[in-house]
Amino acid sequence: MAICKPSELKAKLIRNQTILGLDLGTKTIGLALSDTTYIIASPLSTIARRKFSQDAAELEVVMTKYNVGALVFGLPVQMDGTEGPRAQSTRSFAAEMLNRRDIPIAFWDERLSTAAVERMLTDEADLSRKRRAEVVDKTAAAYILQGALEAMRIVSP
Repeated sequence: MAICKPSELKAKLIRNQTILGLDLGTKTIGLALSDTTYIIASPLSTIARRKFSQDAAELEVVMTKYNVGALVFGLPVQMDGTEGPRAQSTRSFAAEMLNRRDIPIAFWDERLSTAAVERMLTDEADLSRKRRAEVVDKTAAAYILQGALEAMRIVSP
């Protein structure tokens, strides 16, 4: 497979497969999972970053366990729309994942996703700073994946 647009993912999936959303940080990887109808993204877990091979091995376990048929990476585009070092790092990680497993991958602009999630967790959920730190990465991954799922529905009902 290759890198594609989020709107193209549904056509590449087999029945009952899910989509895994990733918020790739420098210290952790937040994970979120879609349902098999591609309507809802739910926070799943967080992986502590180590070497790529260890991170990829952990992701492959999750992908097998949850019958993942595609990945959506949050792409940290800069506020002016350009791609900086973090975006390049995300693209490199995705390319390395493609070398390990033939799976469709899409990117979703994640500008302000962590800020939106932080605001939601602070204002609406009223979580403590410690509790927010525990859930922000996987919740940001769900926020990213939900955006991609909504884009999929607009194009392919």
